[in-house]
Amino acid sequence: MQHRSDVEAADALKQAYQQIRAEIGKVIVGQDEVIKFVLISIFSNGHCLLVGVPGLAKTLLVQTVSQVLDLDFKRIQFTPDLMPSDIIGSEILGEDRNFKFIPGPVFSNIILADEINRTPPKTQAALLEAMQEKAVTAAGITHKLAQPFFVLATQNPIEQEGTYPLPEAQLDRFMFNVALSYPSFKEELQVVKNTTSTHKTEVNKILNAQQIIYFQQLVRNIPVTDNVMEYAVKLVSKTRPNSEFATPQINRLLSWGAGPRASQFLVLGAKCHAVLNGKYSPDIEDVQAVAKPILSHRIVRSYHAEAEGLSAADIIEQLF
Repeated sequence: MQHRSDVEAADALKQAYQQIRAEIGKVIVGQDEVIKFVLISIFSNGHCLLVGVPGLAKTLLVQTVSQVLDLDFKRIQFTPDLMPSDIIGSEILGEDRNFKFIPGPVFSNIILADEINRTPPKTQAALLEAMQEKAVTAAGITHKLAQPFFVLATQNPIEQEGTYPLPEAQLDRFMFNVALSYPSFKEELQVVKNTTSTHKTEVNKILNAQQIIYFQQLVRNIPVTDNVMEYAVKLVSKTRPNSEFATPQINRLLSWGAGPRASQFLVLGAKCHAVLNGKYSPDIEDVQAVAKPILSHRIVRSYHAEAEGLSAADIIEQLF
């Protein structure tokens, strides 16, 4: 898949994005923001954490995305008794009396880590190397994962009993933390109509693995002006209490700020957001459009913010 220029390629990505949205829309009713952020994270070569109560089509969304993008898809149901080898694979003694590695479900293009906070930290950590290095080490041997590789994890925000909150190091590896809300009355009516009949929806394949890798490279090639780059980095710096750019209000409301990964993801996310909206270079509005789901899981609210009932999103809005 070759285009004569990056401009032509950017137009092709925008067109493909619109086609993908249309195909996903055949199956998923509503959830436009969620679908947008999931696709931005794929084209930015990131990972996505979906937080929502059961029954909001999180699993169905991931399955549909994998079908439309013609990618291998594996679902891992995280449970308290899940072991790291259940994810990355294990070595077994073969008939020739030599050990051989049997790959686990992580060797796929799209991984759905369902209810990731239900498994102990030892098993959660099995995904850390895969998410960051795109590789898995077993018995001292490093195995490269197939590209593209994308982890989409889900969490239930209500139940806290019998769960293990994700450590900061793991949360930081997710590009986006996207909150799913209940559908509107009209949307829910449409969902019920679609799912209580014999009607089956077929989706068409729009892209393949090679084309996605090509577009991921294109997103990195998008030029960014210095003032947009500085705005993104300054926005992240503002979240750090007692830093150069932090205001007295932020010092009071936050006890911990976002790290350098947030700045990287803000710039990458803004590049992708710009291209998908027909622009060839991101502006400050593109940075702001992706800021909330990138920063919300990287800041820690203080006692004052919790006492005043301020959410992470409320505090991020004060930074713009």
